Amino acid sequence: MTAKRKWSADVTEHSDAMDLEEHVFESHDARKIAASLKRSAEHSDRRKAEPFQSAMSMLNFYINRAGKNLPAGQKKVLEDAKDELRVAFGRPKED
Repeated sequence: MTAKRKWSADVTEHSDAMDLEEHVFESHDARKIAASLKRSAEHSDRRKAEPFQSAMSMLNFYINRAGKNLPAGQKKVLEDAKDELRVAFGRPKED
Protein backbone atom coordinates (compact mmCIF):
# COMPACT_ATOMS: atom_id res chain seq x y z
CA MET A 1 0.00 0.00 0.00
CA THR A 2 1.40 3.40 -0.92
CA ALA A 3 1.78 6.21 1.59
CA LYS A 4 -0.83 8.31 -0.22
CA ARG A 5 -3.38 5.50 -0.23
CA LYS A 6 -2.71 4.75 3.42
CA TRP A 7 -3.12 8.45 4.28
CA SER A 8 -6.54 8.75 2.63
CA ALA A 9 -7.78 5.52 4.20
CA ASP A 10 -6.62 6.80 7.57
CA VAL A 11 -8.53 10.06 7.12
CA THR A 12 -11.70 8.21 6.14
CA GLU A 13 -11.43 5.87 9.12
CA HIS A 14 -10.17 8.36 11.72
CA SER A 15 -11.51 11.74 10.65
CA ASP A 16 -10.97 14.55 13.13
CA ALA A 17 -14.29 15.99 12.01
CA MET A 18 -16.65 13.04 12.26
CA ASP A 19 -16.95 9.44 13.39
CA LEU A 20 -18.20 7.50 10.39
CA GLU A 21 -20.10 4.24 10.45
CA GLU A 22 -17.95 1.37 9.21
CA HIS A 23 -18.14 0.72 5.46
CA VAL A 24 -20.63 3.55 4.96
CA PHE A 25 -19.25 4.34 1.49
CA GLU A 26 -19.60 0.72 0.37
CA SER A 27 -23.40 0.76 0.60
CA HIS A 28 -25.36 0.61 -2.67
CA ASP A 29 -28.15 2.77 -1.21
CA ALA A 30 -27.59 6.52 -1.69
CA ARG A 31 -30.27 7.40 0.88
CA LYS A 32 -28.64 5.16 3.48
CA ILE A 33 -25.23 6.76 2.88
CA ALA A 34 -26.73 10.25 3.20
CA ALA A 35 -28.59 9.36 6.40
CA SER A 36 -25.44 7.89 7.94
CA LEU A 37 -23.36 10.96 7.05
CA LYS A 38 -26.07 13.26 8.41
CA ARG A 39 -26.16 11.36 11.72
CA SER A 40 -22.37 11.40 11.99
CA ALA A 41 -22.12 15.11 11.22
CA GLU A 42 -24.90 16.10 13.62
CA HIS A 43 -23.46 14.06 16.49
CA SER A 44 -19.85 15.18 16.08
CA ASP A 45 -18.39 17.53 18.66
CA ARG A 46 -15.16 17.92 16.69
CA ARG A 47 -16.35 19.29 13.36
CA LYS A 48 -15.35 22.83 12.46
CA ALA A 49 -18.11 23.54 9.93
CA GLU A 50 -21.88 23.17 9.91
CA PRO A 51 -23.16 19.57 9.77
CA PHE A 52 -24.22 19.78 6.10
CA GLN A 53 -20.83 21.08 4.99
CA SER A 54 -18.95 18.49 7.06
CA ALA A 55 -21.03 15.62 5.67
CA MET A 56 -20.74 16.83 2.06
CA SER A 57 -17.00 17.42 2.45
CA MET A 58 -16.45 13.88 3.70
CA LEU A 59 -18.48 12.46 0.81
CA ASN A 60 -16.55 14.53 -1.75
CA PHE A 61 -13.26 13.61 -0.09
CA TYR A 62 -14.04 9.90 -0.43
CA ILE A 63 -15.14 10.22 -4.08
CA ASN A 64 -12.03 12.22 -4.98
CA ARG A 65 -9.62 9.94 -3.11
CA ALA A 66 -11.10 6.75 -4.58
CA GLY A 67 -10.66 8.23 -8.06
CA LYS A 68 -10.18 5.73 -10.85
CA ASN A 69 -10.38 2.80 -8.43
CA LEU A 70 -14.06 3.50 -7.77
CA PRO A 71 -16.34 1.34 -9.96
CA ALA A 72 -18.72 3.39 -12.12
CA GLY A 73 -21.80 1.95 -10.44
CA GLN A 74 -20.59 2.83 -6.96
CA LYS A 75 -19.52 6.30 -8.09
CA LYS A 76 -23.09 6.87 -9.34
CA VAL A 77 -24.46 5.77 -5.94
CA LEU A 78 -22.11 8.19 -4.18
CA GLU A 79 -22.98 11.04 -6.54
CA ASP A 80 -26.68 10.31 -5.91
CA ALA A 81 -25.93 10.40 -2.18
CA LYS A 82 -25.00 14.09 -2.61
CA ASP A 83 -28.57 14.85 -3.71
CA GLU A 84 -29.97 12.70 -0.90
CA LEU A 85 -27.78 14.60 1.56
CA ARG A 86 -29.15 17.91 0.27
CA VAL A 87 -32.71 16.59 0.72
CA ALA A 88 -31.91 15.31 4.22
CA PHE A 89 -30.68 18.75 5.24
CA GLY A 90 -33.54 20.59 3.48
CA ARG A 91 -31.29 22.09 0.84
CA PRO A 92 -32.23 22.47 -2.84
CA LYS A 93 -30.90 19.84 -5.23
CA GLU A 94 -28.31 21.02 -7.73
CA ASP A 95 -29.26 20.88 -11.40
